Parts: sequence; structure tokens; C-alpha cells
Amino acid sequence: MPSRWKNTATCAALMVAAVLPIGVSSTAQAAPEQCPGMYVVAVPGTWETSKSDPGQGMLAAVSDNLPGDVRTDYVAYTATAFPWEGEVYGRSKREALDNARGLVSAMAQRCGATRFALVGYSQGADAAGDLAAEIGTGLGVVSPNRVELVGLISDPRRSPTDNLIGPPVVGAGAGGPRLGGFGWLGAKTYTFCAAGDLYCAIPDGDFAGRIAGFFAQISNPDPSQLGSYQQQANNLIADALAAGGLGLLSDQLNNSAYEERKQQIDDFLKSGIHQSYPQYSIGPDGATPLTWLRRQLIDAARN
Repeated sequence: MPSRWKNTATCAALMVAAVLPIGVSSTAQAAPEQCPGMYVVAVPGTWETSKSDPGQGMLAAVSDNLPGDVRTDYVAYTATAFPWEGEVYGRSKREALDNARGLVSAMAQRCGATRFALVGYSQGADAAGDLAAEIGTGLGVVSPNRVELVGLISDPRRSPTDNLIGPPVVGAGAGGPRLGGFGWLGAKTYTFCAAGDLYCAIPDGDFAGRIAGFFAQISNPDPSQLGSYQQQANNLIADALAAGGLGLLSDQLNNSAYEERKQQIDDFLKSGIHQSYPQYSIGPDGATPLTWLRRQLIDAARN
């Protein structure tokens, strides 16, 4: 992500545990004049794009200039994380999700034979993953059988049961799992997470961090999702009680723990782990999440 990470590191730590920002950006674009064989909707990460200055970010290496009958659109959205940047995380992510859904819907209605692929990084993976979950559970704007592939890099809602490509990684996404999973798209959805990336691999016992991630997710609540929010909160509380109860939470939220967390977050932001995916090796052949996903998209376009 851009150098603004360094400028906001201390502020992030001061937000109880670190409302781990994740990004997306891009505005819905008009439907194409012609119908491609495959349509790729890519959602960049936080600060990689904006409504006034659309960008492609890290995902350009995945989905830009794909060969064959393929069209790629990059979702432009606010792509911010903190209130002082103009939008809270929840509203920024909702904008990314709505814009991505709009692109898919417009293409699906215009082009009945076009197949789809969704890719996202960081906050963009958060939004792309939610859209994939909608489609995969039968609640989306297109049938699941028209989706060829979903690729999520550093997904803040990564579940330990998701289809992880690369070395095993303990922990889960800071925002908590999607309760219904990916449904019919489960086998076509691939997630990538580097060990130590607190967006997608927050430690299991870090309940203060999980609470911060949950509140980031609901910072712009959707009234239609209140039941889901309640269930997620209940699950989080149950996990905390099972692990040590209110005493554990007190230990993680006291002044001493706060200072320790502040240093942890600062170290994480300076480490560059969250930006390491162009070099992060996921197999003996030297593939990275970016090269692996690009290869899969090319193969899907040929079939």
C-alpha cells in the first residue's frame, strides 16, 4: 500500500486494537458494447484507488491485458479506512461491494453467455468475497454456474475453512468469517494469506483484535444484515468465554496490553507483510498469488 501506511500507523494503533484497514476502489462503469467470453471484475485495495483517481493497484499484474476474449474492469471506490479520510471502513467497503455488484449485474443482463471472475486484494478482497458469497448462496445478481473463479488476496474475512493456496497459515481474518461461506462457489474460490498478515491472519486468541475488526465491519451497518451482525457478535462472545472469559478480555484491553498492541501494530505496518504478495512464494515452482491467479484466469478464458 502507499506510504500513507506509515503516517497512519500510530493512529491505527490508537483505535483500541487496530481497525485493520483494507481497501477497494472504483466506480461502476457502463456495460461494454460487445459481449466478452469472460468478464473479470477486480477490486483494488485501500488507497490503491479512489473515485477521483481510479487505479488498479497490485491486481494489475493479475488481470490487466489478459489474452483472448476477456474484458477486465477495475472497481473504483473511496478505498479509505479512517473517518478523517472522508469515509469509515464500512461505508468504503459497501461502496466497493455495490459498485462491483453493479458491474456484474449490468454485464449479466446484457450478455447471457458471458462468464465471470472476481478478484480482490485487502479491502477489495473483503468486498469481492462478500459478492462471491452472495452469488454462491443463491442471493446474487448472476447464477453461480456462470462464475469461473474467485481470487481473494489478504481477505479480512478469511475463514480457516476457506480454500487456502500456499503454506498453512494460523488464525483468520480480522473481520470475522462469512457465516454462510461461499456456497456453490466454495470450490472455485481461492484465498491467499501470508503468515503474519494481520488482515487475514489475526491470531485465534486475539479477541481484542477480533472485536476491533468486527466494529470496522459494522461501521456503516446495513439494516438488512442486523441478524447476521447479532450472530457474529454472539459467536465472538462465545469464543472469548470458551477461551478464558471476561478476565481474558480485560487482560487484552488494559493499559499494559494496549501499549503492547500499539507496538505490535506499528511493527506489522512497518514490516511490509501486507504488501508482500507480489513476491510471496506459494509453491516450489516460485509462483506468487499474482502469477498463480493470472495463470488460472488465462486457463479459464481458454476453456
